[in-house]
Amino acid sequence: MSDVQTIVKNPPAGLEKAINAAAQMIPPAWPLDTSVAVNPFIGQDAETLASVAARLGRISDVAVVMPRNWYWQKITAGDISEADLQEALEASPHLKKPADITAIKHAARRNVEKEAPLPTAADLAANAAGIDWPGLIDDRFGLWAGGYFDRGQALWTAARGDGAWKSWRSWATHDLTPEIQGLSGFCDFVERQPDSPFAAIAQAAHRLGISEKAMGSYFHQLLLSLGGWSQYARHELWKAELAGNTDTIMAELLAIRLVWEEALMNQYQQDILAQWQITATKHADALEPSQDQIIDEILQEAAERANQRGLIDTFAESTKPASAAPPLLQAAFCIDVRSEVYRRALESVHSSIQTIGFAGFFGLSTKHRRFGSVVAEKRFPVLLNAAVSSRSGEAAETTDSAEQKLRFRARATRAWGRFKLAAVSSFAFVESMGPAYLVKLLRDALGFHARTPHKDPAPVFDPALDIKTRIDSAETILRAMSLTGGFGKIVLITGHGANVVNNPFASGLNCGACGGYSGEVNARLLARILNDREVRSGLLQRGISITGDTLFVAALHDTTTDNITLFDEDIEASSHTGVLDQVRSWLEKAGKIARAERMARLPAANSEQEVKSRAYNWAEVRPEWGLAGCQAFVAAPRSRTNGRNLAGRTFLHDYDCRQDELNDYAVLELIMTAPVVVASWISLQYYGSSVAPQIFGSGNKLLHNVIGGIGVLEGNGGNMRNGLPYQSIHDGKEFMHEPLRLSVCIEAPQEAMTAILKRHETLRNLFDNRWLHLFALGEDGTVASRYVGNLNWQPISASNADDTRIMAQA
Repeated sequence: MSDVQTIVKNPPAGLEKAINAAAQMIPPAWPLDTSVAVNPFIGQDAETLASVAARLGRISDVAVVMPRNWYWQKITAGDISEADLQEALEASPHLKKPADITAIKHAARRNVEKEAPLPTAADLAANAAGIDWPGLIDDRFGLWAGGYFDRGQALWTAARGDGAWKSWRSWATHDLTPEIQGLSGFCDFVERQPDSPFAAIAQAAHRLGISEKAMGSYFHQLLLSLGGWSQYARHELWKAELAGNTDTIMAELLAIRLVWEEALMNQYQQDILAQWQITATKHADALEPSQDQIIDEILQEAAERANQRGLIDTFAESTKPASAAPPLLQAAFCIDVRSEVYRRALESVHSSIQTIGFAGFFGLSTKHRRFGSVVAEKRFPVLLNAAVSSRSGEAAETTDSAEQKLRFRARATRAWGRFKLAAVSSFAFVESMGPAYLVKLLRDALGFHARTPHKDPAPVFDPALDIKTRIDSAETILRAMSLTGGFGKIVLITGHGANVVNNPFASGLNCGACGGYSGEVNARLLARILNDREVRSGLLQRGISITGDTLFVAALHDTTTDNITLFDEDIEASSHTGVLDQVRSWLEKAGKIARAERMARLPAANSEQEVKSRAYNWAEVRPEWGLAGCQAFVAAPRSRTNGRNLAGRTFLHDYDCRQDELNDYAVLELIMTAPVVVASWISLQYYGSSVAPQIFGSGNKLLHNVIGGIGVLEGNGGNMRNGLPYQSIHDGKEFMHEPLRLSVCIEAPQEAMTAILKRHETLRNLFDNRWLHLFALGEDGTVASRYVGNLNWQPISASNADDTRIMAQA
């Protein structure tokens, strides 16, 4: 038996572990219609920023911080003070860090010449032959993957029944392009591969001389080189893992990429073997950040501490006193940073208005089937599994002719939309329907098309929930919202979505807590529960009294236009007609205030109407800024932030630790392990798309072509791209998102937060390695202490804060 056959039958003990480790470091990417923010550094949060820089720098051109001149400009402008640099230096855990801030400031003045990443066999072959083998791999792999992962766009799809490995081998044995380009016998080489992708990986690793120590680094490099394709495959693995299953898709893609490496090594061995052996050895070296990478981490930490000084100052200011009278209107919004602008505007309209922040799926993890559809939409955070099911309409099936017409119309609209976007039928669409669309094109181009929100019939649980489940859900949600008394006459449950056109990234502007969908379904379902008399009776027995004249009304906040749609037709509201008219008037005034504030940031927006018109302008690449600028997460009573201008940069979650103390801080644990983690994904996606747009961003919107319904190509070829487009973080002149890791401020006892960190290792990693910063607010609402890692805290006294500000000014 040959050595190769022995390896295939008895693979190295660490092979599967190396494959899994490499796969876990690829960020998952959801398809375009349900895209959500993802932490691009997922799987690496047990390490510091400098250590991740060392890993990614070895295998790619990925940066983890901004260029040095970005920090130097902040230093010279006084935005980053010497105190910030000193604190960041002292907080650095690295032994190789500079001795003082003078060395750091000197380093910030010069650009770092980055060491080239280790080449793949394809890179070495390209240099030897003068043929762009990496580009050809991207092209041929992308053609197959576009058909294999397709979600209804491709005319010809690749068979999926027996997995990616078998599908690709069937496809590649008939693709003559590599051989035409000079890779002799490639089709036969693919045909001779083992049936098992794991055996193929073991075989290729052996033939390429990859040791067990080198496997993790090399496999990570190859998966990362596949760009959006490996990220989408990681999403399929994520779904399987969440359901308690597994999936071999990442190993199959790795096997495919290794076949190319092995084939190119076979052909160009004489020219590249010596260089390759050096490369394979370096993949096995221990990772250790260089001093430049440590300095970069310190500079990033200093920029974040500079920003945190402003946050500490904000909490030191006196707050607007809360009204003693019961509110007439309470409005619960998603914690999304865009809601902060509208909440502040709404509260400024009248003193009898109170707003509340809570995760936008409102505690209902529902799979929802829309009117006229058989697709179950997952309207809950991707970290969770579905808990309930719902559908639109009062009956699953109906013979009523009017409703049947509406149902057929809804299905036809969705089918027509898919037809327009399909790869081939789009040409037929333009040829056949182009003239009929002339009036529409002119109307839309001139901004004359006003859109009204579409309303599906009221959603219902399917199957219906029993009374105990409804009461349990209502109690859990209200306690999590810290809303257990003092109810207003009207309580709005306000989901949010973005009303934009001709935008493949539209779902990314919707509610991330609702899985990339808008939040009206969850809001309407919760309002239905809370208006239920039986539920209210059950809540009363559990200490939550909702007065008889309190009416819960579902609503939808359009974050692009700042219009609010009420779903009061879902309920019997005749007794509240007058107050609802007043609420609509307040909402309209708040919308104008919010649009005026957002107008200052949006390019080429000179009037309130121009802000609104971006929603239906099919040529607008920046309909809104989404969550660009997010910098902080606050979990505290609204009284701590009421009246403070947080500039649409802060996630606001209402939380009262005094109520939660009786429940052993169960709500605090939920907030820290769910909304905080989701917010960190959002923050780090914007961070990654800013510092490393070539791999964690999707490039220029103007060049995008949708592929497979799951991602975009920038132009007509290359790797699939995922992440935020350039226009989502930059206005053409400067960054509109400042890449800073999120500062989390929670009003709760340090001991309670420490206990939660001790129980959740993954959460603790985020804070210990400063992918997130954690602060405790004191009983007076000021920032009392900073979490410094290893379950330790550092007090922030008023005098310390003053000293920091004085040093900053000096």
